[in-house]
Amino acid sequence: MGRWDTSDRRSRLPKDWPQRRLDVFKRDGYRCTWMDIEDGRKVRCDATDNLECDHIERGDNHSKENLRTLCAFHHAMKTSQEGHAAFAAKRRAIKQRFRRSEDNPGLGTGSGKPYTPPWAA
Repeated sequence: MGRWDTSDRRSRLPKDWPQRRLDVFKRDGYRCTWMDIEDGRKVRCDATDNLECDHIERGDNHSKENLRTLCAFHHAMKTSQEGHAAFAAKRRAIKQRFRRSEDNPGLGTGSGKPYTPPWAA
């Protein structure tokens, strides 16, 4: 999990960040904006404590349109999901980089078809 004490993120925030953050909290009614589905309908989180200002899209777009209020729980959940997705994408890229182009080079089937061992035929 990313931490403020080891991150350069704070230095990349705009100078008016405290006011911008407060404006987002005011706009969102000082309430978490996370939406869950319950009984087939959207239900907004009712948390009003431990609020944090979240970037909707990752990166350094600090426009108010890209910011929203989340409670600490939902912010951590979203950040965790983003981290898992980034890790999975990195693993896919590594796997693709080392993927063999031929079917099974060590068995020399030469047919262009994957090798099927005799006991599986």
